[in-house]
Amino acid sequence: MSRRRIFLLSPAHCGGKRAAILLNERATFPLAQRLHSSSGVALGEAFSFLSGLYFRGKLAYAERFTRPPVDQRGVLVITTDRGLMAADAPVGPRELREFGTVDIRPDHPQYREPLARDLARLSQDADADVVLLGSVATGKYVDVLLEFMGERLLFPPEFVGRGDMSRGALLLRAVREGKELAYEPVAGAIRQGRRAAKVGPP
Repeated sequence: MSRRRIFLLSPAHCGGKRAAILLNERATFPLAQRLHSSSGVALGEAFSFLSGLYFRGKLAYAERFTRPPVDQRGVLVITTDRGLMAADAPVGPRELREFGTVDIRPDHPQYREPLARDLARLSQDADADVVLLGSVATGKYVDVLLEFMGERLLFPPEFVGRGDMSRGALLLRAVREGKELAYEPVAGAIRQGRRAAKVGPP
């Protein structure tokens, strides 16, 4: 039987122009109207709007290939101040605004402590690999993740040398073709390299 697999998605930027468009209370497009309603929108849906192709690719890929343990969510999003949240968790304007006020730094308590709490819980299930769909070139995610996941923390080596748009296109192509990417442990991996070849339209 294949090992269980959980995906961790790096977050979208919540302080840019697209965030301002989505958070505008006078916006009339459906996503903004739902965000400002009492029910809010799914975190993954909001981040897909904020980040475009890259987050949309990460979300589609993770939903396609996750194999979570029983009673666990298979697609979790790293947030700036709430640790790990399920991609389908509802959020509203308040959450998005607060996400945009906290720096992602391993030494920032507001970021680190909730993330460490959730990773400690996640690390208790030794039968599941954890795949990071996000940048491994710096320590802003992997420094904390490696403390708890160790060799179980994997990433797609095809990410190395690609920009965000290329990664998003790569993931959407994998979903379309039904072919999961190869993974390797983040620990000890080459995390930076030459720019990879371009991927065709998603």
